[in-house]
Amino acid sequence: MYAAAYALLGRRRNVAALSLIWLEVVGHSALGTWLVGWNSGFHYYLLMFIPAVVVGRGRRRITPVMLLALFVLYIGMYELSRRYGAQAPLGDLGLSITHAFNVAVVFAMAAYTARYYYGSVLRAERRLEDQAATDPLTGLSNRRRLASLAQDRIAQARQAGQPTAVVIADIDHFKRINDTHGHEAGDQVLAHVAELLARSSRARDLLARWGGEEFLLVMPTSGLADAQALAERMRAAVSEHPARHGAHAIPASLSLGVAQLRSGESLEAAIARADGALYASKNAGRNRVTAAD
Repeated sequence: MYAAAYALLGRRRNVAALSLIWLEVVGHSALGTWLVGWNSGFHYYLLMFIPAVVVGRGRRRITPVMLLALFVLYIGMYELSRRYGAQAPLGDLGLSITHAFNVAVVFAMAAYTARYYYGSVLRAERRLEDQAATDPLTGLSNRRRLASLAQDRIAQARQAGQPTAVVIADIDHFKRINDTHGHEAGDQVLAHVAELLARSSRARDLLARWGGEEFLLVMPTSGLADAQALAERMRAAVSEHPARHGAHAIPASLSLGVAQLRSGESLEAAIARADGALYASKNAGRNRVTAAD
């Protein structure tokens, strides 16, 4: 029966495979209890269905029905065993060994089940944390995550006597791209630009979608000159590599502002200065890098 269940799993018929396994366990538990008696411990296997039924992915409305059926089966096995006794009784030693073996197996199954569900909860929590901290369109960190991570990185850089710079970038004429090519194409441009910026940045840098068509890069251990050079590489990469939407190439350009954190200056204040430099780039004709004073 387990071989058949394994074959069904290979064909992705998971429900049928699980049904076979459940049928085998129920039959094994009922037959063992009927033949050897209640004290053999075969009935313990039925208890392992409780967490599977409660936290399984099946339809929630049939969960109470399944639990009730399991309870009725368990009580029915007990009453039959109490009324008719063991049909093939074992001696005291054999019964003790059988009971101990079944307890050990159920204990191991319970430990595995608990570990499995605990791992599932942890993975679900990590996915939720990633979703809460990641921009779904670009795959970059979102504003909240970058702000949280940046504080620690800036503090570490300051303790080491190293500077920190910020670069803020904005896609030029993004509304025109949306109006001309459609919002789906605009999303494609955003994702494409995000990929180019991620390729240009370094492993220790923090890159995020800051909002709308804006991106923010925090560069721990980097001064203004390094930030300007990297910003220029980003500008060139976006300018030289248009996004593609279907058969159409959609050119884009970036305006960027750069600022180095001053002694004791907050990240927010440095971003505000970089944002001012960004608008200076816009006013000077766009597609350029401007450093804040």
